[in-house]
Amino acid sequence: MTDLTKLRLFFFLAPLLSGIILVFAFPGWNSNLAVWLWPFPLLSVLWPWRNVDGVKVRPFWRGYLAGLAFFLPNLWWVRHSSRVIGGAYDDTWIGWGPELLGFGAAIGLSGYCAVYLGLWSWFTQRYARPKVEKLTKESWQISTTHSLGCAFLAAAAWAACEWLRSTTVFTGFGWNGLGVAMHRNLVLIQAADLVGVLGLSFLPMFVACTAWNTLTRLVFAYRGEGTCKSRLDLTVALVLLLGTAGYGMLKLTEKAGDDITVRTVLVQPNVAQVDAWTGRLAEQIYDRLDKFTRMYAGARDGKNPVDLVIWPESALPVNLNDHFHQLPEGWHTNYFDDLLHAGEFSLLTGTELHEHGRTHVSAVLFREHSRNRQDYHKLHLVPFGEYLPLGDYPPFSLLRGVIPGDFTPGTNAEPLQLMKPEVQIIPLICFEDTVGRVARKFAREAPQMIVNISNDGWFLQSDETEVHLANALFRAIELRRPMVRATNTGVTCFIDTHGRVTSRLDDPDTGKSFVEGVLPGEVQVPRQGKLTLYARFGDWFAILMLLICVVKWAVARFARPATS
Repeated sequence: MTDLTKLRLFFFLAPLLSGIILVFAFPGWNSNLAVWLWPFPLLSVLWPWRNVDGVKVRPFWRGYLAGLAFFLPNLWWVRHSSRVIGGAYDDTWIGWGPELLGFGAAIGLSGYCAVYLGLWSWFTQRYARPKVEKLTKESWQISTTHSLGCAFLAAAAWAACEWLRSTTVFTGFGWNGLGVAMHRNLVLIQAADLVGVLGLSFLPMFVACTAWNTLTRLVFAYRGEGTCKSRLDLTVALVLLLGTAGYGMLKLTEKAGDDITVRTVLVQPNVAQVDAWTGRLAEQIYDRLDKFTRMYAGARDGKNPVDLVIWPESALPVNLNDHFHQLPEGWHTNYFDDLLHAGEFSLLTGTELHEHGRTHVSAVLFREHSRNRQDYHKLHLVPFGEYLPLGDYPPFSLLRGVIPGDFTPGTNAEPLQLMKPEVQIIPLICFEDTVGRVARKFAREAPQMIVNISNDGWFLQSDETEVHLANALFRAIELRRPMVRATNTGVTCFIDTHGRVTSRLDDPDTGKSFVEGVLPGEVQVPRQGKLTLYARFGDWFAILMLLICVVKWAVARFARPATS
């Protein structure tokens, strides 16, 4: 094998290695080390120490390779959704049609997400690549400034690309950004209340790029090919890292203020999606929900032990207004009236609501009786799951018979009002709890708690439930509101204002979340309800980074050499 062939192989394998290392930063492995190490193989291709004749970098495609190596295993659980429609209960082969459709969904989504890593690689190689001569042979002032500028542009481009991925093309898909990879580092992620989880992504990329530049200098100096050994740029990166950690420690050690306690019960039915889909267990599910609620929330000796009971998304086997006349007339009214008379608690449940010819994915909050209710219609629908984008045009029109529902998004971002105690509820349905820009629409200067109701039964017993939780917990930090999640198959849990999972419902033997059960607990809601910087201004940091990158591109693209 010639040296040129080896180099070409290296340029192919290094991006793949970066993507594979990044996989280990997320649920399933949760390696904190991988968050900081993964960029190095890719940087060795994008920011090589020497130009190599005969090997084209093709930065977009190198980044795209890294993206595929990361997203394909990271999003492989997506394939289960179409398999469930075909009747799957587990990983058993379900037939060529659903299996191929599932493979296509996972590969298609991964291929789309990888585009943004390719875009980042293109920008970073073309507009942020440091000049080795400047790094290794110029004065320490010039070398340091040049290194910091290049690292800043690369990190800014990363935050910008994550924002684009989370907002563009069918409302975006922002899961599993680099900030989310730090979900177990409680100290560093506290800064999400300032810059959001997208802004957190800036930090590890900036540190990695400055570390790469420092390594470049040291290697060249060791070889006798460079004179500059400055490490000041890496020192600046570490100071930023320590400053972020210091802010996090201050937040984690803040004294608790005056809180309102909301005694809450979360119900997890653990109903297989196939059974929910067919309605074959409807009577049994209604009985379970009634039994669990009465067991924990029913008045005892004239005292009410619970303020709020929460059932998950799609908890009701039949939609609340019985649009298809599956139940005797008035059945739901009698069911909820009887249940709510068992104690002085409010009940929040997920259901579908049919109103004025439109169907909504909704959350309904009951108090005292079925007529006293507040409704919330989901604002942010799942493309290809809850609605079909461009459904009148091929090739998307071919999926009309496959998509399980075609829902209409809601328009009202007003919180629901819990009357006893007086606390506002930020209702987030399904993956709305992974979208910060949606959650912040509900933020008010008032006592508030975030309530997420989800049904992840579509993805069977995969890592999706843990991935969903890792993405969701940042809403509690961004808004500094406590959060509870009531899910069908997991993860049902309580999360405090620092993003700590304080209690979760798991199988005591396996540690898995796929169990039927109830999780009671107390939610401590800050009485003052102050608005964070993120609650006020949203993804301002990521947008600012995007603007900086656009300006850099425009200057480089349209600048003309000065004429004498």
